[in-house]
Amino acid sequence: MTESAPSDTAYDAVVLAGGAARRLGGTDKPGVRVGGRALLDRVLTACADAGTTVVVADPRPTARPVRWAREEPPGGGPLAALDAGLRSVGAPYAAVLSADLPFLREGTVHRLLAAARAGGTDGVLLSDADGRDQPLVAVYRTAALRHGLAALTAEHGSLTGLPLRRLTGGLGLTRLTDPVAAFDCDTWDDIAAARARIREHEHVLDEWISAVKDELGIDLDVDTGLLLDLARDAAHGVARPAAPLTTFLVGYAAARAGGGPEAVAEASRKAAALALRWAQEDAGSKPDAAPETSADAG
Repeated sequence: MTESAPSDTAYDAVVLAGGAARRLGGTDKPGVRVGGRALLDRVLTACADAGTTVVVADPRPTARPVRWAREEPPGGGPLAALDAGLRSVGAPYAAVLSADLPFLREGTVHRLLAAARAGGTDGVLLSDADGRDQPLVAVYRTAALRHGLAALTAEHGSLTGLPLRRLTGGLGLTRLTDPVAAFDCDTWDDIAAARARIREHEHVLDEWISAVKDELGIDLDVDTGLLLDLARDAAHGVARPAAPLTTFLVGYAAARAGGGPEAVAEASRKAAALALRWAQEDAGSKPDAAPETSADAG
């Protein structure tokens, strides 16, 4: 199930997607696909419930609607990009994310958001497997970012070329450890490792379902276990091809009923009960007694 964001804490998201990707030979890194989805789209899914999502880069097609921003001059570095993105946000908290995080999930963003709200610091960021800070997998108080950027601009005259640590080093930050969510793709070896991981048995189904929902523009969160049980019952009790066809019909029926997890669950329950009755008849079980009619009663 999708975790809910704290109901009383609005947040916006700023995704930095305009780097040069030198270690990828200048390849368009946000557009590199992992699990059939562009890295940028995977990150946008993780912050889908942000009030406003700003991507700092040249505009491109994305799976979700966003606002676009660009630092001046382009290629001015992460601080200049962050400053450009913050001009379009107004929430008290901002998720600041890089566009190369294949395993970032909505639940992780919510965990950072809850910790930032509860901790009383300037922000909360993730640490990677080696204990290194990942300041582009973080939630910050928007006011703290603006204050720090204004101070650096006053000191240096411009943010162009300044490293991100010049900002984060002056903030009071809390760290959370999540090596998987903090994993970023800087090299082709990183890309290969990410592609291999999502095809492992314990990850592949969730990854596939997420990819399909993104491709079809579906935000519905359903009980996949329920659908898999239905597919199993249809395959075993009726015929193997009945499994995909039955789950398709359940989806169609749920859509006609208005959609939503409850509609899917109800359609699945009905179809599963039918598959069970079908299997019982095929096994020679005594069918349920037909209801008595008025003629029978006489």
